Amino acid sequence: MPLLNHDLSRPPYILFLCLTLVLGLPAFAQDSSYVVSTTQAWIDTGLDLQSGDSVQISATGSAGGCDPNGLSGGAANANLPLSSAPAGALIARLHDPGATPLLVGSSHDLNITETSHLFLAVNVAGDPPCQGRFAVKVHRVANGATASTSGAGSTSGSGGSENRGEQLKSQLASAAEIFMQGQFGIDKPATGSGTAAASLKLSTASLDVALRKSIDGLPRRVNDQFKNLGDMVNFVIVGSEKDVQAALDAASWHVADTNNKKAVFEAALETYEEKDYLQMPMSTLYLFGRPQDFGYEMAEPIAMVASRHHFRIWKAPFTWQGHDVWAGAGTHDIGFAKDKRNGSVTHKIDPVVDGERDNIGSSLQKSDKVKSLTYYLPPNPVQEAKNATGDGYSSDGRLLVILLQ
Repeated sequence: MPLLNHDLSRPPYILFLCLTLVLGLPAFAQDSSYVVSTTQAWIDTGLDLQSGDSVQISATGSAGGCDPNGLSGGAANANLPLSSAPAGALIARLHDPGATPLLVGSSHDLNITETSHLFLAVNVAGDPPCQGRFAVKVHRVANGATASTSGAGSTSGSGGSENRGEQLKSQLASAAEIFMQGQFGIDKPATGSGTAAASLKLSTASLDVALRKSIDGLPRRVNDQFKNLGDMVNFVIVGSEKDVQAALDAASWHVADTNNKKAVFEAALETYEEKDYLQMPMSTLYLFGRPQDFGYEMAEPIAMVASRHHFRIWKAPFTWQGHDVWAGAGTHDIGFAKDKRNGSVTHKIDPVVDGERDNIGSSLQKSDKVKSLTYYLPPNPVQEAKNATGDGYSSDGRLLVILLQ
């Protein structure tokens, strides 16, 4: 059994071993997010479905004027993948490429009757009728599991302790499935950013020359304690420490724990008390020759044991117009993988790291604490690299420069 070959003192193992016994997990539930573009072919969600599973799919449109329900008033087109559905609508299929698609639209529930595999696409043939993309969420409840009536990631409300208990079980089950996929080597395809970051409102003004010159001098990548190069520096925040902390708090980012043992006990205690633990520990990485000044994370309650958005920031050794400058490295954990340095289990990141960079900018933009957002391509940009644990990642090389109000 692979489980016996790893360190059982690690927080993910202890948390799942203890909470599974305390709460009694149902069959697995899983929540996944995807971005489906009108210019792409079929998207493989990586979801294997079994007879008896139930699947809830919901979608919203983003930039470009497209609607997941398709263009209204459009004539039928025999060339479309699903000729009976409007052009531009979100569609799905459950089998091989030759299988007949089905209309999803803005929402659709599926009851799976045989082993299947979920693919998503936009109902287009040739040039798309509109330009844009859909943010798609898929909630899968495995055969025998009980779905949360309040939705994944929701907090407790007027539903009472029974609903809250079901929410906790659903959250734990979702996290456990990701955990088991990583633990036993079930390598699912990455899903882009894992969440659809809202369209960024970018500044049209050029970045200040002095600030550009200072950013050009930043290290391109962080490193671990053994000097192994790792995550790329992919964003910069300009603002005082107080303003940075206030903006991140308003954007629902949580300061990460640094004490593993404390984190385990806090997680177990708060779950027992029907609270949500949102501060799982974060490893230490280095920039400017020192550990991160702060680590922040964002995730669904409890499920963040296996999947979370997170970043580290370091105060730069320079200021701009009297303001502190912070260099940041953000990645999205999507599961577990083997650490190629020592064979232990570690978090696996989404290899398309630009999605997390944009997610950070989008969250701060929504907090109304941002003065401007600007992309900047420095000299010698990082576009293909590996993190300190040996997993590859890719980027367009740009940094997102965030000026706070």
